[in-house]
Amino acid sequence: MIEKKQIVLGVTGGIAAYKVVELVRQLRKYGAKVDVVMTKNAQQFVTPLTFQTISGHKVFTDLFSPFQPEIAHIALADKADLLIIAPATAHIIAKIASGLADDLLTTTVLATKAPVLVAPAMNAK
Repeated sequence: MIEKKQIVLGVTGGIAAYKVVELVRQLRKYGAKVDVVMTKNAQQFVTPLTFQTISGHKVFTDLFSPFQPEIAHIALADKADLLIIAPATAHIIAKIASGLADDLLTTTVLATKAPVLVAPAMNAK
């Protein structure tokens, strides 16, 4: 069902970010192509190199990267069959709900026509 599907996976800065490495591995196992977008805070928990190694693709971390030949958030939004945000912190959920687009992940979410799957992960207290 996900074979040959293009999945854009947004990783945010929660402790559950380390679990998303296994999600990428499983998606690839079933034939999906996975591009990873990491927020600045996500990089405090897992390095981009980890996701690059598991996904087999360059990891996107910056909205204004001088090394991008194309507009990254538009290219990612256009090619996505599904956009997953995992873990989705309360902060990223609030930003998306209010239409705030100030980083690569939130601009990609606002630009995509693909379904967006949000997997909340935060302290329940």
